[in-house]
Amino acid sequence: MQRALSTYCLAGQRLNTVWLDRIGDAGIPLIEIYCSRRHLDYHDHAQVNDIAAWFRNAELKVHSLHSPLYSDESGGRGGPQTRVNITETVKAKRIAIVDEVKRALDLIEAFPFRYFVQHIGIEGEEYDERKLDSAFTSLEEIRIFAKQRGVEVLLENLASGLASTERLLHFNDITHLNLNFCYDSGHANRYEDAVQAAQMMRGRLRSTHLHDNDGKNDQHLHPLQGNIPWRRVMTELRAQHQKQDFPMLLEIKELDPGPNPFDQVRKTFDALEQLPSLHAEEMEG
Repeated sequence: MQRALSTYCLAGQRLNTVWLDRIGDAGIPLIEIYCSRRHLDYHDHAQVNDIAAWFRNAELKVHSLHSPLYSDESGGRGGPQTRVNITETVKAKRIAIVDEVKRALDLIEAFPFRYFVQHIGIEGEEYDERKLDSAFTSLEEIRIFAKQRGVEVLLENLASGLASTERLLHFNDITHLNLNFCYDSGHANRYEDAVQAAQMMRGRLRSTHLHDNDGKNDQHLHPLQGNIPWRRVMTELRAQHQKQDFPMLLEIKELDPGPNPFDQVRKTFDALEQLPSLHAEEMEG
């Protein structure tokens, strides 16, 4: 699996070419851009054009874009009305939300990326058929818009009754969208079983969000700093990777302070790669 890093670790800072240079210099070949307007403001043509110009001659590539969670420039501090939630049941609000998602997807005109990672609902949300209908209506439009631009929409599992791995599979069963998945280890660890969630995604796994936690809080720790059974997770991911190429993508909350903030990132990649795989009987035990 190729190494990849989500710029979620820089979400509180403006994404610029200096940070992109540092990621590339750290030997990371792929990134996922966390689409927050205080980080990469997809409304700001000047910032987008600067980033686009940098990517034209760069070895670092954009693997995926994470759909925006908020429409304001302060990461949701503008109030609940800024949340970008495609399960919105009020039609006028849902149309505005889908338009916001499309604005982010339009970044494909500035630089190429293969996948667009999308949430259904928010963390902790209970199952609601009305919201599921809204998600279907939203995703049908988003998927077509993305496909016309050569981008595939991936659904990410959440710690919720609406978007757990089981619910995402159910969503595919009752709709014709047939979407593939981005496996989020931390979300799975808080709501289901992290290993079983990965197993349930067999055949549909196209990307990952690897991070750790204590099983209760969404901490986005480096893998091996929480209680996820990483030998079992990595054994499963390696097995799936033999049939479908996807990256080992870290989605950690923030970089360690200091002059070399990517040192710990490299150490985490090394540690995950060095974990020995388990035998089939050990996985079943």
